[in-house]
Amino acid sequence: MRFTISREKLQEGLTAVAASIPAKTTLPVLANIMVETTDRGIRLSGTDLDIAVSTEVAADVEQPGALTIPAKKLSEIARELPPAPVRIAAAGEQRVTLDCGKAHFKILGLPRDEFPTFPAVRFNESWRIRSGDLQKLISHTSFAVSTEESRPILNGVLWELRPEQMRMVATNGHRLAKMELPIKSTNAPSSDLIVPPKALEQVRRLFPSDEELEIARGENHLGFRSPFTSVFTRLIEGPYPPYDQVIPKDNNRVAVADKASLVSALKRMSVIASDQTHRIRLSFNAALLRFSVQTPDLGEAQDELPVRFNGDPLDIGFNANYLLEILRYIPTDEVKLTFKAPERAATVEPEGWSDPATYLCLVMPLRLLD
Repeated sequence: MRFTISREKLQEGLTAVAASIPAKTTLPVLANIMVETTDRGIRLSGTDLDIAVSTEVAADVEQPGALTIPAKKLSEIARELPPAPVRIAAAGEQRVTLDCGKAHFKILGLPRDEFPTFPAVRFNESWRIRSGDLQKLISHTSFAVSTEESRPILNGVLWELRPEQMRMVATNGHRLAKMELPIKSTNAPSSDLIVPPKALEQVRRLFPSDEELEIARGENHLGFRSPFTSVFTRLIEGPYPPYDQVIPKDNNRVAVADKASLVSALKRMSVIASDQTHRIRLSFNAALLRFSVQTPDLGEAQDELPVRFNGDPLDIGFNANYLLEILRYIPTDEVKLTFKAPERAATVEPEGWSDPATYLCLVMPLRLLD
């Protein structure tokens, strides 16, 4: 294996693959990046056995071949190289030389046959989806996944693919985010997938928003690919809870508030809220939302905000952190909140959003102590 590549292209390829390399591993080859020559240049690949990323970058190949090189060291070297072409050559089975300007390195690698093979995903029955649409779904929902190990199914994002639309849902049992988007009709079959958020983050990071992606599933893997980059991930197996049953259909109290003012007030109240529950009382009436918080051993705080409110007056408690997190992803200046009763789920939606997507978040209330 021998090739010449620009420093920028080498750095670009390493940056794309670096996030899939595990920080700690008992399998030494997983700490390496696989470098192999192709017709168009070189392909760099990395994996932690759950997620695999590979990307192709332009290079002048003199002699084909493949080798794995320690990822961390190769990235650190590439970052410090002078702005000149980089010549990389395999010297035997496990050694690689790297020359750039007057700098010369010899690095020990591992043979390519020790590197795990990528999962078998056939792209002949694939969905074709614009990367920007997918990124929109990911960024508005994946924040709501659970981080608790006790219910692994909630550690993933449910992705429902249908011929005319796609939807993503994530929840930890206390709050939920759901977004759906119309898509151009696809030939691939309808499918429900539970995808780890770490894999979706790679997809969001790696593919430019105007690129069209091919997406296909294998037995228990999912593959995303564009002309130069591929991401593969293991799917989370099992049935996702019937989330539709918890989304309220009959909330008859509706408040519309300015999002920035609501966020500011919640942040102020959070300072005095309990570190354990983050409980804040919200009292709604015709034109005013009152905030109050009382924490033993700390003190109390009040604030108020003008709102448009329809329905009977309501006192309800929430975890301020959950509300703030949801509001961060609401794409409009005004936000609509709907309620039924103090012990029933509330919904949070963008108000006046002229977008083909529909977006809804849900948050469970906290019991008020008095």
